[in-house]
Amino acid sequence: MASDYRFLTAWLLDAERRAVWWTLRDAERWPEWWRGVERVTVLDPDARYRIAWRSRIPYELEFEFTVRELEEPRSMTGDATGALTGTGHWRLFEQDGVTAVTYEWNARTTKPWMSLLAPWPDRSSSTTTTSSCAGAARGWPGGLVAIC
Repeated sequence: MASDYRFLTAWLLDAERRAVWWTLRDAERWPEWWRGVERVTVLDPDARYRIAWRSRIPYELEFEFTVRELEEPRSMTGDATGALTGTGHWRLFEQDGVTAVTYEWNARTTKPWMSLLAPWPDRSSSTTTTSSCAGAARGWPGGLVAIC
């Protein structure tokens, strides 16, 4: 039986949207600022990536992420397949040189043993997401103003 997860992260960055957009689009550098992302392999530039993710749970999740929609520099939507299946949607909003970024991630586990640990990923992924946002201040233009 699969387990479903929904996450919403919001970051407020002291940077213009276009600079944040290009940092987001540089997926190979995600491991530098996004805690939990172990590695990103580009399978098709600007379109498909293999992502290895690890949280507090002692196993690595690997999945492919395919970009389905791009509206530069406002939004990006893609689909994941592999250890997780689901959809991720980034939205970027700017006012007065400050950019708000939201990331909505709706995912489902694909291996039965993952569902046995269903309560754990919910808590650890939330912690990992918050930690990754703090790491974003190091890797994104400007600085991190707030995490929601």
